[in-house]
Amino acid sequence: MRKMKILTVDDDPDILDVLNLSLSEYYQVFQAKDGKSGLEFIQQKMPDLVICDYMMPVMNGRELCKMLKKDILLRHIPVIMLTGKGEVHDRISGIEAGADEYMIKPFDPAELIVRIKSILKRTVTSLDANPLSHLPGNTSIVEELQNYIDSKKMFAVGYADLDKFKAYNDYFGFKKGDEVIKEMARILIKVVREQGGQNSFVGHIGGDDMVFVVDNAMADKTCEEIIREFDAKVPSLYPPEDIKRGYIMAKDRQGNEQKFGQLTISIGVVSNAQQPITHVAQISEIGAELKKYAKSFNHSIFVRDKRQK
Repeated sequence: MRKMKILTVDDDPDILDVLNLSLSEYYQVFQAKDGKSGLEFIQQKMPDLVICDYMMPVMNGRELCKMLKKDILLRHIPVIMLTGKGEVHDRISGIEAGADEYMIKPFDPAELIVRIKSILKRTVTSLDANPLSHLPGNTSIVEELQNYIDSKKMFAVGYADLDKFKAYNDYFGFKKGDEVIKEMARILIKVVREQGGQNSFVGHIGGDDMVFVVDNAMADKTCEEIIREFDAKVPSLYPPEDIKRGYIMAKDRQGNEQKFGQLTISIGVVSNAQQPITHVAQISEIGAELKKYAKSFNHSIFVRDKRQK
């Protein structure tokens, strides 16, 4: 079973050592010495929980927590804030910034573990995040799409999935298939954050189906970069002999054995720049149609809805 990832952020090496000794038996423990490096780690690795000190150089715990809760891709990650004894103002300030829990130093390691287990259980129960990618699931996706519709701003929704994924999964097994899905999620998170800005969104519908939302003006560039990064990653997902041969043998959906080339990615892009979008079902209907068309090509591609009404 996968050990959940906990990031500990503190400028005191003794506290980091205590946290590592207390938690490493149960969790994968990572460390950062200030809020800025902690935030960078979170953006790259998406831990399951963050434990951070309130008082730190470069970026304190309150600032780290505020940055985390402002980011739509990261705000589901729970935060435990550590404060000095009697620093009531720090605790209040930390909770106002979005901390889920606080503990006073020096803390009891056994109590900390109990609190961590409770928070993680509560988070999994209350959040519809996909367990594989940790991206927001269908409930959050519908809410976010409705928020974009209500905002009246220009936006574009990208529906992405993988081509020939079933054959890959059957040939290499579910474990390798899950690694591909996680790699796809990492690429979408990275590119959408870089190209789409802080108000962008990435969600996981299920399996190899994912969705992202960016400003309409950034949609083409975002899709191009997703395709570039995914295609560059694909060769590392196959053994050298399969790369050299250029295909794998697997059964199609009718049960017939045939050759399948390397994985590609198809993206259908729906935008309210071309036509009015009034409800979420309209987006999903057009997106499914566009994605089906994109999958008729034999290479990674994105297609936009160019119809105007």
